[in-house]
Amino acid sequence: MDPRTMPVRLRGLATWLLGQSSMQGHRLIGERMHAAGVASRSYYSLLVALAESGPTSQADLGRRVGLDRSDVTAVVTDLEEKGHLERTPDPSDRRRNLVRITDSGEAFLAGLDTEVLAAQEELLAPLAPDERKALLAMLTRVVEHHTGLQLSDTAGR
Repeated sequence: MDPRTMPVRLRGLATWLLGQSSMQGHRLIGERMHAAGVASRSYYSLLVALAESGPTSQADLGRRVGLDRSDVTAVVTDLEEKGHLERTPDPSDRRRNLVRITDSGEAFLAGLDTEVLAAQEELLAPLAPDERKALLAMLTRVVEHHTGLQLSDTAGR
C-alpha cells in the first residue's frame, strides 16, 4: 500500500493517520533492533517487563507483554544463552521457573533503550518539542479513554 495513492478521504482520517504512524514506528524500531542484533522486538518488551517487575514466571511474563507461551520460551531461551536472563526454580512452586534479568541483561537493555529512544526521535523529527509533548499527551488520553488505564504518569518517557 502506497500512502501517496490512498484516497484523500482516507488520508484525512485519524485512524488511517495513526495506522500509518504506527507502521513507521514499527519499521524504525525493527530496523534498530535488527542493527543491535536482536531477532525480535519482543526481546525489548520482555527485558523491560523483567527490569520493572523483578523475577517473574514465564507464563506471567508472556501475559504481561502479550506473547504466546512458545514465543516467550524461545525468547527467554535465547536471552538466557546470551547471559542476559537467568531461570531458577520458583521456591513456592518447583514445577515452574522464575525468570530474572542479569547484570549483563541490564547493560544490554540500556543499549536497546538508546536505540528505542533514537527511533522515537526519528519518528517525531518533524515536530517541535512542544508539539511532541502535546502529541504524547493526546495519544495518552485516547488510550486511557478506550482502555480504562491510567497512563498519564508514564507519558513522555
